[in-house]
Amino acid sequence: MSRNFKVSYKEDMALLQNGWQKGWLVILVLTLIFVPLFLGRYQLSILNEISIVLIGALGLNLIIGYTGQLSLAHGAFVAIGAYSSGLITGKLALPFLLSLPLSGLIAAILGLVIGIPSLRLKGLYLALGTLAFGFIIEYILQHWDLTQGDLGMGVKRITIGDWTIKTQLEYFYFLGTFAFLSVLVTSNIVRSKIGRSFIAIRDRDIAAEAMGINIIKYKIIAFALSAFYAGMAGCLTAHFNRWLVPSSFDISLTISAIAVIIVGGLGTVLGTVLGAILITGIPHAIVYIVDIFQDSYPALSGIVVEIKLGIFGLVIIATLLIEPRGLVGIYQRIKVYWKTWPFKY
Repeated sequence: MSRNFKVSYKEDMALLQNGWQKGWLVILVLTLIFVPLFLGRYQLSILNEISIVLIGALGLNLIIGYTGQLSLAHGAFVAIGAYSSGLITGKLALPFLLSLPLSGLIAAILGLVIGIPSLRLKGLYLALGTLAFGFIIEYILQHWDLTQGDLGMGVKRITIGDWTIKTQLEYFYFLGTFAFLSVLVTSNIVRSKIGRSFIAIRDRDIAAEAMGINIIKYKIIAFALSAFYAGMAGCLTAHFNRWLVPSSFDISLTISAIAVIIVGGLGTVLGTVLGAILITGIPHAIVYIVDIFQDSYPALSGIVVEIKLGIFGLVIIATLLIEPRGLVGIYQRIKVYWKTWPFKY
């Protein structure tokens, strides 16, 4: 009997299908625990940034990649979560462990505000509607006295009981654990009835409705879940950076998040992880390379922004030209080649 042959639904629905996957998971966990001990502050800050980007991108992939609803309000929901947590922990003096879920919940409620009216919209019309919502949130943040507009708003450190997170290493273990749990939760969501309904709506909404799937219900759930993830990512962003300005949450943040899920692979959790690593790492890699050649070519430091944007765009285009399914498609190609080598098929 083949090792890949499943004899029950329980085996077919298992998150880890075989011992090989379980072994790699153990190696990954051990790597994430011990390798950061030998990294510097700057390297850890990059990993922390990747963790936060990953959490937000998972939510965006649920609405775009799995449900097929084009939303351009991701940056707005991240901003809602960030400012909500800043006000909850600052003005109301509530603990962080309470502000984290509340920030996601506030973003989810506002996600329903945009999600319910958008049920009649599709494609570009839905994109324009969500884009308008993002502009409204940005305007409110710039002119509301509580948020202090462009002057910025300070945010407290993450404090859990008597433990206050101060170092990048402490941030890594906290954010990395939270990102890891978010990946596990998302993987289970997309394998559940909710996730399968999302995919059915994305692939053929009319056929999904004919099969008995409540399209309205699951579209609302998709918007709420996406906003909830974005709100929690915003909360973590606020307490990691400890300073908030409205310009940090403009349309460029949404575009970057969309680039993460497209380059990584739409409708895949692994693709979101790979995309978050690549898109977040590219700017830092460019700065590192420019620093190396700065003494020989001083002019490079003056055009680093243009170089960053140009290379950033080229990497995205090259990835999509090589494999439209993104990095996860490249990974699957390598995986199939490894399994079938030395045969071609």
